[in-house]
Formats: sequence, C-alpha cells, structure tokens
Amino acid sequence: MTRKTVRIAMNGVTGRMGYRQHLVRSILALREQGGLDLGDGTVLWPEPILLGRREHALREIAGRHGLDEISTDVDAVLADPSVDIYFDAQVTSAREESVKKAIAAGKHVYTEKPTATGLAGALELARLAHDKGIKHGVVQDKIFLPGLLKLKRLVDGGFFGRILSVRGEFGYWVFEGDWQPAQRPSWNYRAEDGGGIVVDMFPHWEYVLHELFGRVTSVQALATTHIPQRWDENGKPYDATADDAAYGVFELDGGAIAQINSSWAVRVNRDELVEFQVDGTEGSAVAGLRNCRVQHRGSTPKPVWNPDLPATEVFRDQWQEVPDNGDFDNGFKAQWELFLRHVHADAPYHWDLLAGARGVQLAELGLRSSAEGRRLDVPEIAL
Repeated sequence: MTRKTVRIAMNGVTGRMGYRQHLVRSILALREQGGLDLGDGTVLWPEPILLGRREHALREIAGRHGLDEISTDVDAVLADPSVDIYFDAQVTSAREESVKKAIAAGKHVYTEKPTATGLAGALELARLAHDKGIKHGVVQDKIFLPGLLKLKRLVDGGFFGRILSVRGEFGYWVFEGDWQPAQRPSWNYRAEDGGGIVVDMFPHWEYVLHELFGRVTSVQALATTHIPQRWDENGKPYDATADDAAYGVFELDGGAIAQINSSWAVRVNRDELVEFQVDGTEGSAVAGLRNCRVQHRGSTPKPVWNPDLPATEVFRDQWQEVPDNGDFDNGFKAQWELFLRHVHADAPYHWDLLAGARGVQLAELGLRSSAEGRRLDVPEIAL
C-alpha cells in the first residue's frame, strides 16, 4: 500500500462550520481512519494547512489537534507548489476573491456555499476554473444526510408514483443575544456582510430540489426581518439589516410544486430542525436529517373532517419508518471523500462551481421576487 500526501489549505477553520464539520469531522476523521483508500493500492493522507486572519486562534486549534502548519498569509500558501487543494469556509463576502486567487494559482478548489455574492461572480468562478483545467467542487452536504439519502432511495425506486408536492420546514429560534448568547454569528444578520437567510438557505434548497425532484423553474418568495435588533458577540446592540425568514414557492421541472419555509425566528415543533414532506400519487414520505417515514397508498387511512369531536387517531402512528439498511457516515466527510477521489483518481463528480452558481442564482432571484412581489422564472445557466 502506497501512501500519498495531499496538502489542503483550509481557510476559515476558526468558524463553527469550518472547524467542526470540515476540519474535525472530515479531514481529521480521515486521518484517524488511516487515510482514504482509493482502491488501487494508494491511500491518500490529508495534510491540512490552517489559514485565517487570527493567528492565536489558528495556533490554539493546531495545538489542540497536533497539527503543524498554520498561516495568515493566503497568498504565500497559494504560491507554494506543494499545496494541492484550496478549501474555503470564510464568510461569504470574502470567498469570491480568495477562490479566484486559488484558481489563478492552479489549485484544485473545494468551497462552501454560496460561492459568491451574486450570480455574475459565481459564473465567473465556474468559467475561470473550467478554463484553468482544475478540479472544483462545492459543498452540498444535505443530500448526503441519512434522511435525504433514504428519501432519494424512495424516489429512485418509484415509491411516490407521480410526485405532486414537496413541503419543507427549516429553522429554529436564534436568540437575539441580549439575555442569552446567539447560536449564530452576528454577521449572519447584516446584509452588508453577506448575511441573510435567503443567501444562506436558498442555495441549499436549489440542490436538494434539483437532485431529488427536478430543476427549479420558477420562484416566488417573501423575505422579511422579524427581529430588527440583535446583540453581537461583544454584547453591543446592532440593527439586523438582513432577512431572518423567507417563505418560498418553487415550481419544478416536471410539474411538482415545492413550498419551503426558512426561519431563524421560529420555535421548533417538529421532530427535526429540517423536515420535508413529499406527496405523490402512490405514497408520501416525511424526511429529516436522519429519519424518514412513509405512508403508502394501500395503507393510507381515511380521515374525516369533524370539528365537533376530538381526534381519535394519532396521525404520526400511521407512518412506517424507513430502515437504514446500511451505515451512514458524516455527510460532510462523505462529500470530501468523493471530491478527493475526483481530484486524485478522476472519479465522477458533478457538484462543481456551476452547480454552486445555480444556488447563487436562486438566492438572487428569491430576493428579487420578494422585493418586486412577483413570481420569477429561473432560466438554465451554462458556462
């Protein structure tokens, strides 16, 4: 067995997502399992280089996990010919410029989304990467979650018949920050810093809908700011200039209609923080992050509306759990493995910067739909 080191410049690992999901639960988890076996006698050994603006924070993380390399000089790291991959989990407003530099340096690029603050910038990144001939990928983690993998299994198996509708509920109460610390950073609620739930979540909904049910062909959205004032990490009040809730209706190629509510100002009364209900002519399913329940046409009860009597049925008990039928790894790690195989073994991979640009497009059109109060078509994009 031959071990091959792959050096990955990881920018943004001091943030919650970059640290927990990408560094600890993906790259370091791969190291803990002995590397990534490519199946041809080669094992890839990921060697992260921690990038960021706060040297003390980088040193603390490196020391905690026994890592050797940190840097606050992105340009110097990109100029190093031994660096294979550039990964970006920075705030959205800083991502486009850094990814552009990485492409120019000839590095393979893997990045969080949204890939840019607007469609023009996202398409430019995709074109630059294509012209440079590098490998590139965008994190689309939710389709690798156990609940949605089970849902895809049902779709691919024809369980639903003709799919009629998809209804999604996502969100939770993010504390304002005055009497309890907020669970999300304050920049998320400032439009000038790239914040907003449409910019954050509509790219997710684009690839979830596209991968499972069909391309989004139109969008009608209402975005709003329910909580106009919040308190930052230093306890100082600030005006929330970005939307914290969005209510969207999406028409899909093939005729199905999706309706998804996204909110950081909602208290959870569901089994998981995100749930999708899919209804079809032959059956229905409700999927969350991990679980999935179904109700087939042949076992569908016959509810009768009678507001004068208390309900005698426990509706949740009328659904059947979909079994795991296998082991599910962390979704972020699973996609990292696919991207590394793509880079070093040329394995198929289609979650690229053009796919990321579709997510940016949907967010941009969603905000425009809300501002103009009308439904907008979502044209197909290409390089």
